[in-house]
Amino acid sequence: MTRTVKLRSGTPVPALGQGTWHMGDDPARRSTELAALRAGLDLGMTLVDTAEMYGNGAAEELVGEAVRGRRDEAFLVSKVLPTNADRRGTVDACHASLRRLGTDRIDLYLLHWRGGVPLAETVETFETLVRQGDIGAWGVSNLDTDDLDDLGGSAHAHGSRDAVGPETDQVLYNLSRRGPEYDLLPRCRELGAPVMAYSPVEQGRLLEHRAVRAVADAHGATPAQVALAWVLRRDDVIAIPKASSRAHVEENHAALRLTLTAEDLSTLDAAFPPPARKRPLEIL
Repeated sequence: MTRTVKLRSGTPVPALGQGTWHMGDDPARRSTELAALRAGLDLGMTLVDTAEMYGNGAAEELVGEAVRGRRDEAFLVSKVLPTNADRRGTVDACHASLRRLGTDRIDLYLLHWRGGVPLAETVETFETLVRQGDIGAWGVSNLDTDDLDDLGGSAHAHGSRDAVGPETDQVLYNLSRRGPEYDLLPRCRELGAPVMAYSPVEQGRLLEHRAVRAVADAHGATPAQVALAWVLRRDDVIAIPKASSRAHVEENHAALRLTLTAEDLSTLDAAFPPPARKRPLEIL
């Protein structure tokens, strides 16, 4: 059975999903990437994250092809660029994403990061898209605690039914990027909004670390599985690693069966100390 995490609204989604950053760019890899995404669906990794920015829409087109004929199995997440996040731009961007994805709805639509458009305007437009049925729900990405404070004020100001906040905050979180643990993860837990961790393996940079490899060797696992299991140890975090081959997807999926011991966690804490103070939210 696939482990799930509940969004703020109570909707359950897989704790382990699939990311698509840097996918869809190379026509020579298209068939391999399609097979990877479909293998993930087969394994229950049905949350698929993408964005209009990824490959200027190429990743959305890839996802659309991957879920064709099995759209109802998938929970699709996409994002609007902050430069498009005004009233007209958000609607136009959403409709363009829907066309590329080949669907009539995006299950969860996120603001990719905060830009110059007032959050209140973006929230109001998201709510309009929800009412119209173009999106199922909305959330944010790369917003820190002060941004979430402003977002809450925006929602209240508009009398929004979603005044308590977004469905999720998608941020950079992994062993080497533990800043969110100090205040962002607790704040999101207060809101009932799980964090969605992108680049949970730090784009592969964690794989050669001595401590990660030592824990992996002790379990007969791979370093990637250890890095993912570490992120997945929390019940309020969703991980969305990218995998561009079937074998990589299967490796990621096996992380769900890996339980790190207290000794493992101590080893990793020594190598990657938890934050003792507020750190600015990091972005890749």
